[in-house]
Amino acid sequence: MSGVIYRLLAIFSLVIGKICFRYRVVGAVPKSGGFIVAANHASYLDIPFLGCGLGRRAWYLGRSDLFSIPGSKAICEWLGWIPLRTGRLDRDAFGKAVSLIKAGKIVVIFPEGSRSQDGRLRVPKPGIGVIVAQTGCPVVPAYLKGTYEALPMGTMWPRFRPVTVLYGAPLTFPRSEEHGGNKQFYQEVSHAVMNRIASLGTIESPVQSSSAGIRNAE
Repeated sequence: MSGVIYRLLAIFSLVIGKICFRYRVVGAVPKSGGFIVAANHASYLDIPFLGCGLGRRAWYLGRSDLFSIPGSKAICEWLGWIPLRTGRLDRDAFGKAVSLIKAGKIVVIFPEGSRSQDGRLRVPKPGIGVIVAQTGCPVVPAYLKGTYEALPMGTMWPRFRPVTVLYGAPLTFPRSEEHGGNKQFYQEVSHAVMNRIASLGTIESPVQSSSAGIRNAE
């Protein structure tokens, strides 16, 4: 049942996007298999507009304090939200993401950890590297263009500005047993992904990868 509701919400988001935001999608994600979609995060519009462009159901890692209305957390979890406790390595949340990917599902993560206050990319958190180390899954970079202009932080009502979602080619990273608990690997993966996200938007990245092996990952 949750899958049906998810699809209906995706269709609704797509219709609203087309009518009000001249929404369009550039690129595509794999039609099968488990992987991560990693995107910039500048607006509450990112989640519905990223999701309706995937063509598949996805699960979303997000901060556990996002929803304060009674009952909203349970509904959002039912639809695919994975609450993530910040300030620590949330093994439960990452464990669920790993299980979903191994089962052939899509998990969406925003490497910056929270919305950008000015629309610029921020230095990423290492969490995405933890998932990659445990699954060896590919990472599809995505750049959401125009969502900050449409609904920046601190505003309640959207402005009808064009929104485009750009999906890049999947990135893969070399696997090694030592990567299972290697914090440097986690950070290098996050940086490499953020650099690719920046290149999709043709903007300057806030980080540079320090490892040639990671930097050249394809």
